[in-house]
Parts: sequence; structure tokens; C-alpha cells
Amino acid sequence: MADETAAPARDGARLALLREVEDRVLWLSTAMIDHANRVRPNPGGVKVGGHQSSSASMTSIMTALWFGQLRAEDRVSVKPHASPVLHAINYLLGELDEDRLTTLRAFGGLQSYPSRTKDPDPVDYSTGSVGIGATAPIWGTLARRYVNTHFDPVGSGRQYSLLGDAELDEGAIWEAILDPMVTELGELVWIVDLNRQSLDRVLPLIGTPRFEGMFEAAGWQVLTVKYGRLLQDLFARPGGAALRARIDAMPNPEYQRLLRCPPQQLRERVPGDGPDRARISALLDDLDDQELHAAIRNLGGHDLAALADAFAAIDDTRPTVIFAYTIKGHRLASEGHPQNHSALVTAAQLEELAHRVGADPTTPWARFAPGTAAAALCADTAQRLRRTLLPARPPAPDLPADLGRTPAGTETTQAALGRVLLDLTRTAPQTAQRIVTVSPDVSSSTNLGGWVNKVGVWSHTTRHDWFDDDAETILHWRERPEGRHIELGIAETNLVGMLGELGATWSRWGQPLLPIGVLYDPFLERALEPWSFGIYAGGQSILVGTPSGVTLAAEGGAHQSIKTPSIGLEQPGCTAYEPAFALDLQWCLLAALAQLGKPDGTSAYLRLSTRPIDQTLAAVPQDPAARERRRKQSIAGAYALRRHQGTPAVTLCAMGATIPEALQAADRLTTMGFGTDVICITSPGLLFEALRARRGHGTAPTWILDAIFPKTRTAPMVTLLDGHPHTLAFLAGIHGTPATHLGVTTFGQSGALPDVYHHHALDTDSVIAAALDLID
Repeated sequence: MADETAAPARDGARLALLREVEDRVLWLSTAMIDHANRVRPNPGGVKVGGHQSSSASMTSIMTALWFGQLRAEDRVSVKPHASPVLHAINYLLGELDEDRLTTLRAFGGLQSYPSRTKDPDPVDYSTGSVGIGATAPIWGTLARRYVNTHFDPVGSGRQYSLLGDAELDEGAIWEAILDPMVTELGELVWIVDLNRQSLDRVLPLIGTPRFEGMFEAAGWQVLTVKYGRLLQDLFARPGGAALRARIDAMPNPEYQRLLRCPPQQLRERVPGDGPDRARISALLDDLDDQELHAAIRNLGGHDLAALADAFAAIDDTRPTVIFAYTIKGHRLASEGHPQNHSALVTAAQLEELAHRVGADPTTPWARFAPGTAAAALCADTAQRLRRTLLPARPPAPDLPADLGRTPAGTETTQAALGRVLLDLTRTAPQTAQRIVTVSPDVSSSTNLGGWVNKVGVWSHTTRHDWFDDDAETILHWRERPEGRHIELGIAETNLVGMLGELGATWSRWGQPLLPIGVLYDPFLERALEPWSFGIYAGGQSILVGTPSGVTLAAEGGAHQSIKTPSIGLEQPGCTAYEPAFALDLQWCLLAALAQLGKPDGTSAYLRLSTRPIDQTLAAVPQDPAARERRRKQSIAGAYALRRHQGTPAVTLCAMGATIPEALQAADRLTTMGFGTDVICITSPGLLFEALRARRGHGTAPTWILDAIFPKTRTAPMVTLLDGHPHTLAFLAGIHGTPATHLGVTTFGQSGALPDVYHHHALDTDSVIAAALDLID
């Protein structure tokens, strides 16, 4: 619960002071958007935009929260379209310089939506795409609890999420709240800005009782703040019960239309045509025009006392959702209009707003005058919310670049993942202690069974394993706070949401984690938006897609990924690897772990396969220096697996599971008299960045191109991968060579691996035919 320094306000004097602050917040957020659109030069003429109405619906809630409730250890996710309100509050708290207020949506300025990594003022959670920011505090709560159970405690403040009611349409919302772990998160508080409007319209049926029931069924406390004190007082008077029943029964569009009516029309429309019309009319006759105008828009989400009461009623033993009824565009000229989402008030309307809230348009960015009660409240709030930044610790102090083991026999890269993790517990225990794996109910089918048996499953509390004494049980599900594997339900969006927050603990609380998430590769696309957004927000993690491709032959087209290699190539802030051999997987994973948990760190995506490959085909050099050279090339994007003694007639560039076909084709081409180079590609993205840098676009190192694709060995090229062929098509541009690009361009088929490879022209014969066509 909130401490005394952040006690909610209920007395008249403090409420009046909070209203004064709310007025200034409304003014600053509205003026910021106006300046971005009408004052700042815009030579390109492209719409700048902003959301004055969406911001206005949140000013009461955010004022009540920041100036009457929050503590320094609390964190808040702010709905994206209310970013100007957040900046206005931070400005009043001294966290933002005045010259920043004129940079909303400008290059290098205040961001369109709150951003932890790009905004200059405090932002707890980046928000943007609907649903992602709303659920982030769930995963932030779990990440903090994980840190608290494994390292020095970093606090236990509340995690607030401020979201618009339209975000409840997002499936990600319900996938998140239904995860069994969420019901235990008592520090979680969601506040729904229930303005009953979306981008295009007033929603005819918002279905709030249905939403309330769904949250209650998921174990949440549900609080509803529907009416303010003025309306509640009216409801207590004769005819008040009939008035409340009338408003409760109104369709949303009818109520919204009342907000656009002058008092005389209100007197005609509000009573309706029912049997209680006379009683309601009589009640309204007792109100003057100003009182009637105020009463009809007196919703709980704009009543500071009602909001304070709701905050005081929060039950910290379970998650809480507060439905706060609001008006989109509250107190603006656009108030309640169906098309007010991106509407801007006119210059005259802005001046009129300034007059109503006590602002001066000639000095729009004025803070409260020193010595005033409002200035003192801002100063006290700033002091209460001031945080101590914790320095980040080294994430992997004993992480080696090479574990020294050379895999032999036949192995898959998927199986190698679990083996490398187990090796790290022995060779690099400090690093392994910070590794946390996450899975959406696929840990055993992605070969994490040995790791899970070794480190255990993380849980808030220790749970009894009833199968621990069953001799036939191979995977032991030992749940305890010391565990290092987190198992989620079958929801990929939850997986990557969790990864993003686990990957942000280094910057939030100074405790870096090394999160690794595993999922079936074809389902990466289901998680793509929140995964990408998590990287944008600064979360650093490793996502492993396995099994992958049509190499998963028997599973058929539904489980055969095609586009994921190119997704990995194109994803900003992420290095993608698709190793062919177990040793490549080891090296690439270690390199990816070394990039996590630090200011200049990056995420990684590993695409692994269930195809067993003879590990002797890797031809790993015995000489230590030559081995180290191979390792450096492998983590840089490619290495020469085979070089023809003379000038090659053709170069085969293969990636991942298709390496055996490339080697077999090279043997047969050589027998035909066509010398062949075979290049093993491990990261198309790194090679592409090197190529761009060579041409003056970017700063990536370019040495790998000279080492693997020297001009002296230029030859026609065939590229090959179990994925879309355009992923490697750029390689032909290194020296402008003729090329054929083989891969998967159609939905897959079930069948034996040779049949499936032949169907997609990935088999050895197809590679040879493509090479001969180029040579001829």
C-alpha cells in the first residue's frame, strides 16, 4: 500500500491543489501537441500528429497517480497516446528541460510514444503497439521477482499499467492475464481509461461487465470508478435512482452525444422516453445550466477523490484492475466527438483553454511560481519519486569464447543447445548463474530437458513434485524459487514479453540476466511484433527458433518455417545465426551471450535444426590458431568449409541444415572437373552489414568479406538454405557474380527428407544442376 508521504487526497484544500496541478498538466500536454503541429516549422508538410483528446482523458488519472499515490519503487507503463501527459508531469517535477517541450515528435526530441531508450526524461516502459505496453508490467513484475529470489533484493513496488479500453480488444491482453503465474502478482495494478471510443468511432457496446467478469475469473480484484461525487450526490436525491438507471442503460453513442449538447438540449434528451421521464426532468429542473453541464460529464475517471478512494481500496494480495470511466477530449473543444482521435483544437480554442486553466499563452511553458502551494507539491512529489540508479554488474565475468570441446559423431544443432548450457554450468558457473531459460510449454521438445533437470524450474514458492519418485519420469519438474527455467503457457507473445523484461533487468535494477527463450521456429511470426518491440525498448535476450524449416519433413507445411531467416537478417538490434554444426552453435551462442546485459548490448536469434549431421563434415582444424581463426569467422558470419586448390569454377554458399547437400554436390562437381569452393554461412545479417559498410553505409567490420570472398576466387555462385532464397541473394553482389539462389518459396509438404528436399530443389542433384547451368 502507499506510504503516508503519498497518501491520497480527500480534503477540500488538497483536492483543490491537485486540480490546479491537473489544469497545468492538461495545458502543457495540449500546448505541446499544438506547438508541434502549428508553431514549429514543417517544411516537408507531412502531418506531425499527436493525440490531444487521448491525452486529455488521462490527465486526471495520471495527476492523481503521480501526485497522490506513486512511490519511488513503483513503475508505470503509460498508454502510448498519453505520452504528452507523461512529459508534462516530468517537466513539472524538474525531470525535463523547458526547451524539450517544443521537440515533441521532432528528430531527436520527445518521442511520439513513451520510450525508455529514446526519451530524455524518466520512462519506465516503452509503449507503442497496442497491448504490448499494457502487458509489459506483468513481465516486469516477474522479472523483478526472479531477480529478488536469485540476487540481492531490488524492491517490491507496485507495477502500474495505464491502458486505453480499446486495448482490451488485443488478444495479447488475455493471453497474458490467463497465465497461471499472474494471479499471484499482488503488486500489479492496471488502470483502464474507459473513454468508450476507438480511433474511428464511439463503441456501441463497450461490454464493461463482461470485461469485469473475465478479470474476476482470472483471479483479479476488479474496481470500477464510474461516477464522480457530483453525480453520486444527484443519485441520492429524489429521482436520482431513475437518473442513474437511465444513464446506465444508455448506449455509448447516445451518452457521448449528450457531451456535445447545450443545456436546453440536455434537459430534453437526458430524461428519455421511459416511465421515469417526469421524475428525471424534475431533478434536472433543480440544476442551473452550469451545474447540469458539469453533472453530465462528472465521470469517476475525472474525479480526483473517487480515484483516490479506488487507489486506497487496492488489495495487494492479488492483481487489480481499475475501470475508470472517462471522456475522450475531457475539457477540450473536441470533448466526446466521435472523430476526435487526432483532432487539434484551434488557436482560439487553445486560448480559451488557457483562460480556463489559468495559463498564459504568451509564456506557455511556465512552471508554478516559486513559493506557491502547487510548486511545493511538485517539489515534494519529485523528492518522493527520486530514484537511486544502481550500477550494472558485469553480466558474464567468466564466459569463455570457446569451451574447447569438439563434437563428434552425428548431432543436431537443437540438441547441441542443451549440451552447451550444461557445459556452462561446469566451465563458467558465474555466467550460468545468470542464464534463465523461458519456454511456452516446449522445453522438452526443444531439448532443454537436461538443463531443466539440472537447474530446476522457477516458481514464486516451492511446489511438490509428485512424480519425483517415478522411475519412468525423465524430465523432473522441480519448481522452486532457486530454479532457472521459466515455463509459460502456450502463448508466444507471453514468451517474448517475458524475454524483453528479463533482458532489461540490467538497466532497471543493475542486475543483468542472460535470458534465452525457445519456441518452435514457425511460430516466431506469431511473436514477431512484441519481440521486435522488446528489442526496441532495450530488452536484450536470445531467442531460439527450433525445430525449423522443411527439414522438419514429417510435420508438413503447418510446422515448416520459410521466412524466418530473412526476418532474422532484417531485425534491428539483433544478430541472427543459423549454425550448421554443433561447434558453430557453441561459438555463436557464446558470442551472443557476451552481447547481453550492457549499454551497447544486442539481442540474438538462433535458428536451429533437428536434422542429424555428421560432425566430422565440419573439418575443425586441429591447430589451436587455425581453430581460433575458424571461430572468429564463424561468429562473424561465414567461413570457408572447403577450398579448391586452384581457381574455382563455382562457389556453393550453404547455410544450416543444407550443408551436407552442398558438400555432396561439391564432391561430384569436382569429379566432373569443376573445382568448387564451399562456404558455410552462419549469419547472413552480419555479412550484409559488412557489405553495406564496405560501400560507405554503416560502421560494421568488413574483414570477413575479404577473408571468405576474396576477389581472386570470384566464381559463379549457388546459394542454398532451408528458407526463402532471397535471404542469401545479396551475396552475389559482393563481386557482381552470376548466381542462382535455391531455397523454399512455397508451403511445405509432409514426407521423408529426401522427398521433401527434392520437392523444393534443395537436394544434391538440384544443387549440381544449378551449378552446371551457371558454369555453362
